[in-house]
Amino acid sequence: MNLLVICPHFAPDTAPTGEVATAIVAALADRGHRIHVVTALPWYRLHDVEVEWRGTRWHTAATEWGAVTRLHPFPTDKRNIPARALAFGGFTALATAAAVGTRIRPDAVLAMSPPLPLGITGWLASVLRGRPFVFNIQDVFPDVAVELGAITDRRVVAVASALERWSYRRADAVTVLSDDLRDNVAGKLTGHRPERVRVIPNFVDTERIVPADRLTRYREEHGLGDRTVVMYAGNVGLSQSLDLVVEAARRLADRPDVVFVVNGGGSALEDVVASAAGLPNIRFVGAQPRDRLGEVLATADVHLVPLRRGLARSSVPSKLYSILAAGRPVLASVDEGTEVARTVARAGAGVAVPPEDPGAFVAALNRLLDDPDGRRAMGASGRRFVEGWASPAAVAEAYEALFEEVRRERWLRRG
Repeated sequence: MNLLVICPHFAPDTAPTGEVATAIVAALADRGHRIHVVTALPWYRLHDVEVEWRGTRWHTAATEWGAVTRLHPFPTDKRNIPARALAFGGFTALATAAAVGTRIRPDAVLAMSPPLPLGITGWLASVLRGRPFVFNIQDVFPDVAVELGAITDRRVVAVASALERWSYRRADAVTVLSDDLRDNVAGKLTGHRPERVRVIPNFVDTERIVPADRLTRYREEHGLGDRTVVMYAGNVGLSQSLDLVVEAARRLADRPDVVFVVNGGGSALEDVVASAAGLPNIRFVGAQPRDRLGEVLATADVHLVPLRRGLARSSVPSKLYSILAAGRPVLASVDEGTEVARTVARAGAGVAVPPEDPGAFVAALNRLLDDPDGRRAMGASGRRFVEGWASPAAVAEAYEALFEEVRRERWLRRG
């Protein structure tokens, strides 16, 4: 098949969704498909276009399996909602022009959200070519923004919700990462073929990420020594309750054997650094290159997955599966009964506590810190669990089957 893939990030960009899109495209290419990727210039690490790409608005390069078109993302502060909306609009306009003008004749179109406006891009490209459109939802928007309080104007919420439902209804299929997200999205399609919502989970690359010695070069570089490392690795944004991490560091400041590490960057980093001022047991390390992910994960003795209240029902952090693949235990602060909490419990890979509860969070962390044998057992259990999880090839095969299904259904409807 010829496929058109529209996504906000793609290698060498380091965003988690870029990792997902890149691996799916590579696996589809391995299965013999020709692909045109429309994406943004690399910008996630700096929240600005990478130096070597500056001055470029539109760049297309041929690959062995097709082509990649990279467009300016117009990066802005995530907390400036009007500016961010304009940025999404600018990127969506460029992406639509690139997608509609693609030289390949796509047999199917796959678009990824967020940003939600890429649903318009995917639909237009599919309509003009008379081909099916599959809409992949990584985070449910505007639900995430509303839960965070980033959007409070009822009129803005109403417009975003209307666009969300419009996009779902125009898609031949909508893919989500978990049963929670399926229930959320299907509930918005009541009376409009909710069965079109399918669960295709993100994968974990258990060949690239493997359990490794905790005494890494990363520890040497950042003076961590042999101390017990409690790490948050990922985007430092509005969705993550990093105030819990700072509070835990404050309450455990009398334990010289424990050090906290926040590895990553994002729109909330400055605020988190400011709140941790004066704490000697917390380190901030910038986002690392993709090829160091396994080493970063191996460095920690305990990994943290803290999400703000309500967000675990509309978002599934892909970092969870990478942590399990690295054979490390997890302390998750998430809503009870959600995908993250269920996965941690099923895998026997750690502990989940209610969100935004410093007392429960620190108590659970203390139990993990005082039980090194238990931590090792949890890490091994998590590794065994993800070894049976979907691989990039399996996820690509699931998308391939879905593309074939929606093509057949569209042909039958025309008939």
